Amino acid sequence: MTAPYSEAHALALDAADPLRGFRDRFLIPRHGDGDQLYFCGNSLGLQPKATRAALLEELDAWAEHAVEAHFRGRHPWMPYHGFVREHLAELVGAQPGEVVAMNSLTVNLHLMMVSFYRPTRERPAILIEAGAFPSDRHAVESQIRFHGFDPATDLIELEGDEPDGTLSMAAIERVLAEHGHRIALVLWPGVQYRTGQAFDLREVVRLGHARGCIVGFDLAHGVGNLPLALHDSGADFAVWCSYKYLNAGPGAVAGCFVHARHADSRRPRFAGWWGHDQATRFRMGPEFVPTPGADGWQLSNPPILALAPLRVSLEIFHDAGMARLREKSEQLTGYLEMLIRERLDRVLHIVTPSEPERRGCQLSLRVAGGRERGRALFEYLMANGIVGDWREPDVIRISPTPLYNRHIDVLRFVRAVETWRDAR
Repeated sequence: MTAPYSEAHALALDAADPLRGFRDRFLIPRHGDGDQLYFCGNSLGLQPKATRAALLEELDAWAEHAVEAHFRGRHPWMPYHGFVREHLAELVGAQPGEVVAMNSLTVNLHLMMVSFYRPTRERPAILIEAGAFPSDRHAVESQIRFHGFDPATDLIELEGDEPDGTLSMAAIERVLAEHGHRIALVLWPGVQYRTGQAFDLREVVRLGHARGCIVGFDLAHGVGNLPLALHDSGADFAVWCSYKYLNAGPGAVAGCFVHARHADSRRPRFAGWWGHDQATRFRMGPEFVPTPGADGWQLSNPPILALAPLRVSLEIFHDAGMARLREKSEQLTGYLEMLIRERLDRVLHIVTPSEPERRGCQLSLRVAGGRERGRALFEYLMANGIVGDWREPDVIRISPTPLYNRHIDVLRFVRAVETWRDAR
């Protein structure tokens, strides 16, 4: 039997991988005479090879048809956001009318909070995790202030109760038992960006709804990473970006989910004409009549040059299938964990939970010896064409993504860390 630490073993695993051909659909950055070892899809996904042609197609349509490209060509612009709808719904486990690609993540979060964060004097609070991504914290703090309440008392930040700062479901249940009567909104991550911990969305919804709270999710690190079942989870809303695991490019158009039970919601919202009922939109009347479903939260006509890369990437996800991607992801991340524990136990400490159901692609790593040694390793890896990312104060995130990473990449990462260790 071939030892797991041998290149022959890693290459054999890759040769048996039914998804191995999908790597060829991406442009892998170069380092020296070979490819980078790219483990940063949790921050910016790689470019699909078909993206350039998709963008050129829309530029050609603009050149040839000008305004008539809204109605002519292979992908007319007027219904363009509909071209991503089916695959987007499939990816997040939603009904087609529950999803829309629009804006950016934080814009969508604010739009959702306009409708779903309706604080009262008796119930003014928002619950988030301690150490939430700064953009989320800024957004919820500003919403609390906007409504005339005080974040010092009405922003509840739940500290981790497990080693390394991760959170048990029991901790969420306890904080809701204590403060649920005051909480208007539970805004929770699908995957916590710094620790890499994944959460049971359905259970978070169950706990929140049992206390009368609205429950929404930031899925920036969940979409394209984990199989999602947003409709069945019962979540009121969710938002995400598309430039990480969805590979739609820097600053890509984001996404939004609104559960079908809110399809005809009369909740307050910030309105724009593209959210107006399609049948009467171009009558240009003064009264706003929202399109049922998530489309009714749109503001402006869709950005075609931002949607084209998303359309390409979603077609790749459709072809691969999220169930198969998740199976490979667990194999890659499990292989990485095994090698670290066997070969680098005195160098790297894994922050992310070991249970596969509590993590996605990402392993968050702390380097023994503190931040200075952590930065030294990170800079060594980058100089040698091994790309992860750094998150303050002391975490290196390594994310083998199943569309384009391989077991041999994981092995070479571990060997590079060993070389750094031995040199020191």
